[in-house]
Amino acid sequence: MLTAKQHELLVFINQRLDQSGISPSFEEMKEALDLKSKSGVHRLIGALEERGFIRRLANRARALEVMKMPESANARGDNVTRPAPVKEAKPQIQIPVAANDVLEIPFHGKIAAGVPIEALEGQNSLSVPMALLGAGEHYALEVSGDSMMEAGILDGDYALIRKADTARDGEIVVALIRGEEATLKYLRREGQQIRLDPANGSYQPQYYAPHEVQVQGKLAGLLRRYH
Repeated sequence: MLTAKQHELLVFINQRLDQSGISPSFEEMKEALDLKSKSGVHRLIGALEERGFIRRLANRARALEVMKMPESANARGDNVTRPAPVKEAKPQIQIPVAANDVLEIPFHGKIAAGVPIEALEGQNSLSVPMALLGAGEHYALEVSGDSMMEAGILDGDYALIRKADTARDGEIVVALIRGEEATLKYLRREGQQIRLDPANGSYQPQYYAPHEVQVQGKLAGLLRRYH
């Protein structure tokens, strides 16, 4: 059982912690309880600490923590507000910033995603959001054909190509064949040959000697228009 003054002090400390997160000073406690001196506050705090109702936090001034409230607190009609349970913070969703900056990159016409066609037609430019481009030098080609549709590359798409003259097996590249024709395919090495694989079961792989195939770049991204 708590004395009336102990209970009054406990309720006062608890309310102040709820309101501001900071325990009251000894002067504030003395005035709130209408005590004549701070020594009376010390005795009350000591008694509450011995009974396990409060705890002093080490190395912190004015640091008291309410450990529990007497069951009689609410029954006696005291206005005791307990801290609300801390809800686990939900991970914040990062909203991408609008890509307003654009870059003009060379547009070299159509690239076949089927049978090779003439390479690098025209020398126009295409405006591309910079967010779609990484490091390096880029150019754009319009996809013609459906042989890469299973890789999500459709007829009429704009392929954004990062210039490169080498590629690893399995990368999608612009392959210049015999210096005249270009195609967009998966590059793979098979024995002494270069295999250019489509992404459509209706098409067959194409085989070339290594000297017949020159890598002109690697697929970096796609632009698509919806009509």
